[in-house]
Amino acid sequence: MIFASQESIAEWTGKGIWGKKTLVDYFKEQVAKTPDELGIADPLNKEALVGLKPERLTFKEFGRAVDATGEALMARGIKKDDIVIVQLPNCWELAMLYLAITRAGALISPMPMQWRQSEIEFIAGMTEARAFITVEEFAGFKHKELVEKLRSRFPSIKHVITLNEVREMAKGEVTGKLDKVTVDANDTFTLCWSSGTEAQPKGCPLSHNNWRCLCTLEYETAPIKPGYSLITAGPLVNMASIGTVFVPWLMNGGKLVLHHPFDGATFVMQIMTEKIQYTLLVPAIVNALLKHPMVDKFDFSSLQAITIGAAPPALWSVMELKRRWGIEFANIWGQNEGTGCVAGPLHIPDVEQRIDHFPQLGKPGSKWAGSMSDIGKNIHMRLVDPFTRHDITELGGVGELWYKGPNVIPGYFKRPDLTAKAFDADGYFNTGDLFQIKDNDCIGFFDRTKDIIIRGGFNISAQEVENMLLGHPKVLDVAAVAMPDEILGEKVCVYVVPRAEESIDLKEIKAFMEEKGIAVYKIPERIEIVTAIPRNPVGKIVKNTLREDIKKKLLA
Repeated sequence: MIFASQESIAEWTGKGIWGKKTLVDYFKEQVAKTPDELGIADPLNKEALVGLKPERLTFKEFGRAVDATGEALMARGIKKDDIVIVQLPNCWELAMLYLAITRAGALISPMPMQWRQSEIEFIAGMTEARAFITVEEFAGFKHKELVEKLRSRFPSIKHVITLNEVREMAKGEVTGKLDKVTVDANDTFTLCWSSGTEAQPKGCPLSHNNWRCLCTLEYETAPIKPGYSLITAGPLVNMASIGTVFVPWLMNGGKLVLHHPFDGATFVMQIMTEKIQYTLLVPAIVNALLKHPMVDKFDFSSLQAITIGAAPPALWSVMELKRRWGIEFANIWGQNEGTGCVAGPLHIPDVEQRIDHFPQLGKPGSKWAGSMSDIGKNIHMRLVDPFTRHDITELGGVGELWYKGPNVIPGYFKRPDLTAKAFDADGYFNTGDLFQIKDNDCIGFFDRTKDIIIRGGFNISAQEVENMLLGHPKVLDVAAVAMPDEILGEKVCVYVVPRAEESIDLKEIKAFMEEKGIAVYKIPERIEIVTAIPRNPVGKIVKNTLREDIKKKLLA
């Protein structure tokens, strides 16, 4: 299923950026190169998750399972350009289905385990999916039962396939029938879903060529090397895990270790026993690991690199990673729409700059033009004033990031209305996030548009407040939100999770931030102590829940 326009295909192919190799082709090369090496390892707690013993497969075993499952899907009538919805926890079978469904000529549309009837109904109707692959039950919820109940409303769904059935399919015959199925590098490899600010999820189709460009950009900028042992800490359903761990593994081999759902003790054990060399983590997890009571006993000597995403990292945390274990980090920002910014030690060696600086690729006269491959040279980033629509170029200026490149979706799935709003006439995509012009030909993430706190006319980045407070020795996790104020419009409220057996109050928070020299208007004026910060399936803070909570408390 190709969504890219013929004009885009001609442009990127003509520039030598898009090619003919699919991600399946790259994976086959890894199988041929290292057939008997361990390729993938299940989560240690797989039995508790789905009632199955954790397994470890070589590249050859995994490749055979891909082909057998692909043929079994064909036998059930799955054909070219069909869409298959998959809702499974992280396990080798989920990773395998990405390739098996592709080999059958179809298209995988993965979704988080937490999604229920509302999201399933919407996506099933939007995609007209041919099949739905899920588990009988997960964490006490009967997933298959729900899908079976919905089938009468969605006649396109011909098959509801369970994880156990997939496992039987993976043991089936391999006859070579899949070799007759043509898969183009411009075919869509994944149809992931981004919630963003819309009421319903938005479908983000990314092709093999899109993903290859993203992966290449990561290898150029982040401290990751081919053949590393990798672990994914998040669900294998969107940009964070697919783009930073899974696709690099498909293209460059190594060992892929799966983890789900996040459990600190298990994750630490996997890093140490599997000799993990690279992963992606969100700042809250990095913070929790470094502030763990037993952190001195963690042996992370195998870890060479961590990319930190979902929000900019705190300076103290990356300094601790380096001090304790010599771990390099890359600051990474991205979206399911295919946009991505990466700041690694090669281009930004200064650690204090790297936490909030990204190379502004495509900036006229920028020094980055000579240090990137053709992919990097063809990514263009502009900051645009959301009101005047004028480009922002002055140092310190803040505007929406508009992004163009061979890694970006061609448009939202079956939503020409949203596509028209998101892209301009020159093909730039409006990310909806605010960035700031930095020195050194760089830009830095400022905040999500909806998360800006405006106090008496001053714009306050919630992220800046959160990053500073993550450095407080008593703070385990934190979220800053706007609370309404009759005089100033908004003030800063922080939700704080203290470290175990610690207590903290507003007076301590204020004193800590004043000592850091932050502007007075950015200092919080209310604190709420909580046991956990609400986050979505990929680790981002659910700010609207907190904003509603503080509104209710102010009215009480």
